[in-house]
Amino acid sequence: MLLAVVLLGGLSACEDFIDIEERGSQNLDNYFANESEAEAFVNGLYKSFANWDDWWQQIIRLTNIMATDDAWMGNLQQDPSDHYALAHYFVESSNAPGSLKNFYTYKYLNIGSCNIAISEIPNADINEELKERLVGEAKFFRAFSYWELVQNFGDVVLITEPEGTSGLNKGRSPKAEVYAQIVKDLKEAAAVLPEAYDDEDLGRVTSWACKALLARTYLFMQDYDNAYAYADTVIREGSFSLEPNFVDIWSVYNHHGVESIFEINASSEQNYNVGNRFSVVMCARGEIWPEGEEDKIMDGWGWCVPSSNLEQAFLSEGDEIRRKSTIITVGDAVYGDEEENPNYQFSLDINKSGRVWRKYYVPISMRRQLTTKDRHIPLPMILLRLGEMYLTRAEAAYFLGNEGQAKEDIKTIRARVGLGDKDDLTGNDLLYAIWKERRLELASEGLRLYDLRRQIDPVSGKPRIAEAMGPSGYFVQYNLYESTDPYETIHPEEPQDKGIRFKEGQHELWPIPQSEIDRSNGVISQNPGY
Repeated sequence: MLLAVVLLGGLSACEDFIDIEERGSQNLDNYFANESEAEAFVNGLYKSFANWDDWWQQIIRLTNIMATDDAWMGNLQQDPSDHYALAHYFVESSNAPGSLKNFYTYKYLNIGSCNIAISEIPNADINEELKERLVGEAKFFRAFSYWELVQNFGDVVLITEPEGTSGLNKGRSPKAEVYAQIVKDLKEAAAVLPEAYDDEDLGRVTSWACKALLARTYLFMQDYDNAYAYADTVIREGSFSLEPNFVDIWSVYNHHGVESIFEINASSEQNYNVGNRFSVVMCARGEIWPEGEEDKIMDGWGWCVPSSNLEQAFLSEGDEIRRKSTIITVGDAVYGDEEENPNYQFSLDINKSGRVWRKYYVPISMRRQLTTKDRHIPLPMILLRLGEMYLTRAEAAYFLGNEGQAKEDIKTIRARVGLGDKDDLTGNDLLYAIWKERRLELASEGLRLYDLRRQIDPVSGKPRIAEAMGPSGYFVQYNLYESTDPYETIHPEEPQDKGIRFKEGQHELWPIPQSEIDRSNGVISQNPGY
């Protein structure tokens, strides 16, 4: 099975040729001299895309969840540091956290490595079939890195060839041009990559991963014809199926499950640093266990905890299965681990909401097996799955005037968790229901902020993020005037007015790191309002 870096070997090959400051000025002549060198280099793209090295490289992904109505910062004991400015919308170009710069830098490091592979591997004297596959994988990661950059920063610098310091003087390309490159890369990759791999290569990019990312990309582009077509193809022709038990999608015992289209592998192998960080950073801080049961302790950090607003969204639908599979409230029996953890206890003094994420919870049986519980959690990072494809097809169908198909897809998604259909809804009410299903189905999986930014409310005409945040935002109003939650309301250490400082026309995107603007001698422009 392919691990995130093929056990750390690949990225070192990338970093030999991509200096963080000079951005790829080294000589590449004769580097891809054989198949093993070419494959090792491309293996490194998996690691450099995932930023799998340590917790601090994952902060922006966590902070983006915190910046939505789904979560609080959570940890009340440590300096909020990089989290606060983004999660509470204090962010300005002058106080943008270092995690934003790290994310921007590492995305371009991945893109730079992809550009080298795409440019140089075709000239290598290696097997043609392998050559096509490796270039296809590189195009997938270049496309995915640009997709993430666009969601966070809007217009970005578009670089598709290996460049040295001359690339520092490029200005930003319009988002439409970047999307066009993403689509081009994904289509070319889909045309040459296999549909599946043998067990020893599980985790490599397939043509289905490319098509699934195309479906997502077209949805975000509001190209509903293509979003529908690609999601429909993945659903009807792919070998995937919905996981029967929702909670099992993220199980540490269910790598490459029937629903997973693309995931970054993780391992508990003690000699390597290839485990999932989310299960530590987002796990309950200050777990409480009886004497003699210390082997159950996870020693989590308690950042990015679920909000009662999200929990209320589940409760309003009577959605118990997805609620319990997504959120653990202090004192609850852990869904799917009730026998070992019938009364999950952790310190409420240092947790804003009294809740943690079930999707990243490590069951007690696995905890006992782990010698080290910080960097070695064998929970893969699922980036594309079939449930999202049903929701993509539903939304695209709605905008194409096919409400019948939209209702059918929502019915399928809800039936998995024992809920009834929404066949009585139409018009705006149906659209709101589709968007709510995305929130409930995909909570904590990294899409909520991007969804809120792209979804335009059909009544107000505003991005949904502006409906949620700001002085009149429903999330702010709920927390300040409606919530009676017994955990959140007693912890002013993290202010209850989270999101009140959101500024429409500014905070729909994050600021371009000032260091990048300075490095370009001002050629790179700043986002509006910063």
